Amino acid sequence: MAKHQFQTEVGQLLHLMTHSLYSNKEIFIRELVSNASDAIDKLNYLRLTDENLKDAYATWKGEVNISFDEADKSLTISDNGIGMNDEDLIASIGTIAKSGTKSFVEALTGDAKKDSNLIGQFGVGFYSVFMVADNIDVISKKAGSETAYKWSSNGTGEFDLVPCTKESSGTVIYIKLKDEEASEFASKYRIKNIVEKYSNHIAYPIFLNYKEEVTETLSEDDKKAGKEAAKSIEDKREKINEATALWMQAKAKLKEQEYNDFYKSISHDSTDPMLSIHTKVEGVSEYTTLFYIPKTAPMDMYRADFQPGVKLYVKRVFITDSEKELLPTYLRFVRGIIDSEDLPLNVSREILQENRVMANIKQSSVKKILSEIKKLSKDEEKYAEFIAQYIRPLKEGVYQDYTNKDAILELLRYKSTKTEAGKMTSLEAYKDRADSEQKAIYYIVGENEKVLKSSPLLESYKKNEIEVLILDDKEIDEIITPTMGAFKEWEFKDITACEPPKVEQNEEEKKEVEEKFKSIVEKIKDKLGDAVKEVKITTRLSESPSCVTKDAGDAQMAQMMQMMRAMGQEMPASAPILEINPDHEIVKKLNGCADDSTIEDVSWILLDQAKLSEGMDITDTVAFAQRLSRITAKAL
Repeated sequence: MAKHQFQTEVGQLLHLMTHSLYSNKEIFIRELVSNASDAIDKLNYLRLTDENLKDAYATWKGEVNISFDEADKSLTISDNGIGMNDEDLIASIGTIAKSGTKSFVEALTGDAKKDSNLIGQFGVGFYSVFMVADNIDVISKKAGSETAYKWSSNGTGEFDLVPCTKESSGTVIYIKLKDEEASEFASKYRIKNIVEKYSNHIAYPIFLNYKEEVTETLSEDDKKAGKEAAKSIEDKREKINEATALWMQAKAKLKEQEYNDFYKSISHDSTDPMLSIHTKVEGVSEYTTLFYIPKTAPMDMYRADFQPGVKLYVKRVFITDSEKELLPTYLRFVRGIIDSEDLPLNVSREILQENRVMANIKQSSVKKILSEIKKLSKDEEKYAEFIAQYIRPLKEGVYQDYTNKDAILELLRYKSTKTEAGKMTSLEAYKDRADSEQKAIYYIVGENEKVLKSSPLLESYKKNEIEVLILDDKEIDEIITPTMGAFKEWEFKDITACEPPKVEQNEEEKKEVEEKFKSIVEKIKDKLGDAVKEVKITTRLSESPSCVTKDAGDAQMAQMMQMMRAMGQEMPASAPILEINPDHEIVKKLNGCADDSTIEDVSWILLDQAKLSEGMDITDTVAFAQRLSRITAKAL
């Protein structure tokens, strides 16, 4: 007998399972039945496309069997799917290679209900069986192999793996239930209820095998004669699910609960979806799609190795669930089914990427999903929930999907200087509120909403009642927003890199002010050196003494820097432009100052104060504090 150690993260997960972290223990049946269905899907595909398997499986039909033994307190779930060899068993159950276990453990919150919802999302569903099991034996034989293997574990730090015999391909999971509470699952009615609840629309028949006492039916004469009816134990086999592809049924016949139950079976989510989208297309291309948007974003949505949520079928034959290009990556949160009547069964990944049929399905599916999201936006409360989960991937869509850019822009929502706390605005609503002279959408990017709303850069906009969008997700906003171009002919303008509108000052007045402060501007630039790109007089400020801005070229550079940081590469920040307010008392007094050391201290304070107001880091906090102390002492 060969003993193997579980990988560290698997051991952590098993410890959580065996100590009853989860309150919803019945989901282990859902997870094992779902795995069985996937295994049957894979064999069904191979028997139609692999010449070596076609003859052997010509009359094969996939099915799942469940049996129980009340006296033994055990449960057995088996399938006749593709099966596993020894390497598959180690990779799928013993390590994190296929399970995403490490991500799962990292995502745990300690809240039993929330954590139980994560179990299927990370593909760790098999381990849920340890919530109810003292010991588990997995006997499996891979299609086309001669040898079967038995995997055994009690859920501690190791598992056994040995060769064994098994006639046909597939997997048998024998579960020894661990206590009185868990023994409830060795029950005909409990199993039927769980399968109906979670797995009714698994596309293959699920049979419940059990023994039942049967009483002989007596004739009326026998009853009158006082004969006693004979009793016997008979083997029963009952199909306990619909075993139909739900997506192929007519929408008019399906109830919301059926859609919700099917969603749970394919997504491993325990909550109902936010939205379901069922479409059947006939004509040049014939296909059916059933898409869902989860209420809560998948936990791996921002991981490079995210698990795709859409399964591809061809004429009800499962093809793949690992192809990330079935939908654009910005819609990676969508779960569901695509079933084509026109694709070849042996379609490869390369063919998928180049196939015109698939391209049409993808394009039409994206438009349908976006149009349904737009309908959802009519319900302000529900749409706020959607935006809270999916605003970031939608913003990615503006960058990725030029064809649907305008449709995506309509779906975006933003905080702004004219929205209440907790509320957001659409770009259309922003336009409607603007006066007739305004022809641009103004925005400011940073990391903190409160800091952004207090920025000196907003002073002239507030004074002139011009709304500014508050973009406080800098990591993505700094990359995406400069690429947006325009929304219905209104250009997006970063207020840190453009002159504010409605600033009334004629050229003569401007030159006069610049000439008056020319000397101090030059001195400030001299004192600050390379810390600033330029120093200039500004008309954008009404209350603050200074602010920092950037020119158009620097705005593009900021976008590049953010992209490089996202790839783990640091780039030196470009120096900002320091703008000073000639109407502010500090600037006026500085202009008449003859003390060189005071000019230097105040110059740095103007720069550092302006940077702090924008939520930016200052290079030397100690020096800033010392300068502030010196200036304060002189003032006193």
